[in-house]
Order: sequence, then structure tokens, then C-alpha cells
Amino acid sequence: MQPLAERMRPKTLEGFISQKHLIGENSPIRIMLKSGHIASMIFWGPPGTGKTTLAQMIAELSKRPFFELSAINAGVKDVREVIDKAKNQNLFSGSLPPILFIDEIHRFNKSQQDSLLAAVEKGQITLIGATTENPSFEVVPALLSRCQVYILNPLEKSDLEELLQRAVETDELLKNKKIEIKETDALIRYSGGDARKLLNGLELVVNSFSDKDIVLTNENVSNHIQQNLSRYDKTGEAHYDIISAFIKSIRGSDPNAAVYWLARMIEGGEDLKFIARRMLILASEDIGNSNPTALVLANNTFQAVTAIGYPESRIILSQCAVYLANSPKSNSTYEAISKAQQLVRQTGDLPVPLHLRNAPTKLMKDLDYGKDYKYAHAYQGNFAEQEFLPDEISGTVLYSPGSNPREQSDKAELNKKWKGKYGY
Repeated sequence: MQPLAERMRPKTLEGFISQKHLIGENSPIRIMLKSGHIASMIFWGPPGTGKTTLAQMIAELSKRPFFELSAINAGVKDVREVIDKAKNQNLFSGSLPPILFIDEIHRFNKSQQDSLLAAVEKGQITLIGATTENPSFEVVPALLSRCQVYILNPLEKSDLEELLQRAVETDELLKNKKIEIKETDALIRYSGGDARKLLNGLELVVNSFSDKDIVLTNENVSNHIQQNLSRYDKTGEAHYDIISAFIKSIRGSDPNAAVYWLARMIEGGEDLKFIARRMLILASEDIGNSNPTALVLANNTFQAVTAIGYPESRIILSQCAVYLANSPKSNSTYEAISKAQQLVRQTGDLPVPLHLRNAPTKLMKDLDYGKDYKYAHAYQGNFAEQEFLPDEISGTVLYSPGSNPREQSDKAELNKKWKGKYGY
């Protein structure tokens, strides 16, 4: 007999709980299904939000063949075999391109993802990938540019309660029992927003009763799945919440809270390189030039954790977390690049001033490329005042030094050199 979660998999869009922004009226997927044109896409969201179900439903409703691979155990050879099958089907039947669903596509390396490019580009397959990780970081740009990215939201408490009620009322096995769901908090807490885990937890508890009259309370649910209630699910909602608490504790200069959340992740079996990677980002984003050594230490921490396994690496992570929490904070360089990118989007490709252009040929020199450029090292103090921005945005302030001793010293030096041009 299939598990309850599999038996309860919805067969129609109307039976799909949540994700109305994707499958409701006038939503992107509804429009695609009505038009018959199914684009390649990536589903990004926590576990148990319906990524696999939605992919299967799209294939069924669009009457397309459906191939499924898991990136955990599939390789380039498996991908090529599926693509060859898809080519043969199209060649002999003239049918619409089959759908290739790849679960946990973020686990594919670059060469594995690259093996999909030609088939997607030529329309030999329609790719649907599912990932719990940010596709901007985990999917190669060439493949990502060929796919629409759709975000699946965690299920709300009301969604999970509706799912529980639907299960006890409609499932072919559970409806034969007299089940009263008196309290739901323990089951929902156990699920962490994962519909699959919720239903399998419900089935586990129900099967522990020998009689047909069952009353589910928080207490009897906890008695059967107690060991999971305080879990850290590194692929679920807690993964996102606890890393968020960890980063915010360091940003807020609280080493005690930082070490606590670090311990929660370590005890839960989190990938230690993931923790080190997040501290590396924070060292630049939230500390930056207020203490440049923070980035050096965070990078060394990442390298050390990569080389040294558990349990010793926990000490290195703790040292780095405490150091970062105790460091002065500044997001000035993060703000600077964000402002600069926004300015580029607003102003477009402004021409490079002539004196800053490279002049490797005589023609370019005749056109005044590089003319009047002042070579800084030829001047006292290795500085010569000149314009480095396009005329249209001259004097624009993108970098504002933070209010810490290190950057305030930089600010004084900038004021001295630029004589107040940038308002420092």
C-alpha cells in the first residue's frame, strides 16, 4: 500500500492546496496550460510544497510524456538516455516535447546541467526542475536563462489543517476509521510546513491505535513522534529560520546568540560548509571595511572547514562566529554596489570619458583616447584630481563611509583629497 502522502496527491488543479499565485485563475501556469505552450521552468520552494505534484499535473493536463530523474543518483549518462528517448518519440510520433522533471536539480554539477542545454534550447524536451535552494546560486546561468523561475510558498497553518481534515475524510483507508482531530499543533510543528511529512506523520500516529475510534491530541501525537518535535530539518523551514537567526545575531553583535544558533545547526546535522559560506558573505556585507580582517578570517574558516571534518571544525566555526559578532559593523560597501547597480540600470551605458579610455593604436590616439589622463603615481602623494565618472553623473556619491574608526579615517582622507567634492 502506498504511503498516505502518495495516496493524497491531488489529481486536479482544483484539488491543489495553496500556491494559488501559480495555479489560480489568470495565473502563469493556468495560462500556459490553456495556450498549450509549456515553457521550461524551475520550481523553487521548501520541501512538501507540491513541486513534484505540480510537475506531474502539468504533464498530465498537457498530455505530454513525463520523465523523472533525481539529481541525487542521476548523472550525465541518465540525462542523455532520457533526451535520446525524447528525440525518438518526437521523431516517430510528432508529439509535443516530453517533460523532463529533475528533482533537486541544485545537486547537479555544471557539466550535468550543461548536458541539458542543447535539448532545452532546441525544444526536444521541456525541463521542469525542482530545488529547495536559490536557483540564482545553484543553477548555471545558461540554463537559468532558458527557464522561468516560480516560487512555491510554505503552506500556512490553515492549509495544513485543511489537508489533515481532507485526509481523514477522503482517504480510502482513513475514512473507514472514526478519527477526530482534536488538536493539530503537534502534527503541524512536526511537519515544519512540509505537507508530505504532515500526512506521513498522521498515518504513523493513526496506525499506532488498535481501535477504530481515534482522538488525536497534541499529547498522543507527541508520544509517538516526540523525537522529531525539536528537530532541525536541514532541508525544511527550520533550515531557513535558524540560519536567519544566526546571521541576524552576528549582525546584531550578540556572540552568545550566535553560538547558540550555531550549535542548533551543528546538532541538527547542517552542512558545515554552508554555515561557513554564510559567514563569509556576512563578513563582507555586514562588516566590510570597518574590519577588513573579518573577510580574511571568514575565508580561512571556510577553507579550514573544507579540509577538517566534524567534530573539530565546530571549534573553528565558533571562533569565527564570535569574532564576527564582536567586530564593528558596516554595510557601506554593500550599499555602494547596490546603489551603483541601480544607477547603471537607470542611466544605461554612459560613454567612458576620453581621458580614461585605452589607446593601443595610433587611430585611437588621434581620436584623443587617453589624452590629458593624469598618472597618479607621477604626482605628490600618488594622487591627481581628475574626473573618473561620466559627465552625466559627475559627483554622484555611491560610497558613504560607515560610522566606525576605520572608515571615518578613510572619510577624512577622501575629504582631503577631493576637497569636499563628494560631500564627505
